[in-house]
Amino acid sequence: MKFEKLTENQIRIILNTNDLDQNNISIHSFMSNSIQSQDLFNTILDKAEKEIGFITDNYKLIIEAISAPEGNFILTITRINQDLNSDKKKIQAKRKSLKLKDDVFIYKFNNFDDFCEFSHFLKLESPNFLKKLKDSKLFLYNFNYYLLITASSICLEELKILHYMFLEFSEYIHNSKLFESKLNEYGKILIMQNAINTTNKYF
Repeated sequence: MKFEKLTENQIRIILNTNDLDQNNISIHSFMSNSIQSQDLFNTILDKAEKEIGFITDNYKLIIEAISAPEGNFILTITRINQDLNSDKKKIQAKRKSLKLKDDVFIYKFNNFDDFCEFSHFLKLESPNFLKKLKDSKLFLYNFNYYLLITASSICLEELKILHYMFLEFSEYIHNSKLFESKLNEYGKILIMQNAINTTNKYF
């Protein structure tokens, strides 16, 4: 857990999956408005006060949580003056992760073994998702492997769960629709259809 003071009223905190494990909270609980995530936020605020002197009593707080590559999470906390008679912190949380402007999503795997490991993990942990990921392709481009998913039949909540599973093994490619054109033009397609199931079958 790393703390950085951006301004007098704003700090940045970087968390990783080890920080979540140490606090006995899963990725899914952390990115939801669970009791555990609220407890973790309060723990983080206490540490921020001790380590960099960021006091949050009698302030309204705006917390922005963004998922980052390699399983990290970036919290930006901004404090705003409020009525000093208030004895309770008000927390407003914003979470940015997956932008659902279209139904094409691309994830980059550093090597084929990482993709195989993810495919096997999904088969064991969430086999129900495999049927919904049939419309998927695997590309090779610049020595990295890219999984392209067309997820029009998957609901928002399922996409969020899948997204955090992917981030354990890969990196999300922003502006996926534009990057799809690059893959189609310069990439080499390895598996045309049902890439995850095909990988589980032959590797």
